[in-house]
Amino acid sequence: MKKLYVGNLPWNVDDGELEALFSAMGTVHSARVISDRETGRSRGFGFVELYDDAARKAIEELNGKDFGGRQLRVNEAVDKRR
Repeated sequence: MKKLYVGNLPWNVDDGELEALFSAMGTVHSARVISDRETGRSRGFGFVELYDDAARKAIEELNGKDFGGRQLRVNEAVDKRR
């Protein structure tokens, strides 16, 4: 299982739309758009979890793709050290 970072999302995308976009690559285990704690508005990025093969395919096919007028950035997520 791999966790992907999806950046440069259109501001109006929700979890369901993010999941639908990646479901063409394989089974999506989770899809979450990150929102601002104070305003509740999207921060323009999210995370998707897929099996390894589907994740590789998603990076190849969706990185740089136009989605809602914005060019997506899709790569493997890196855990942030605290």
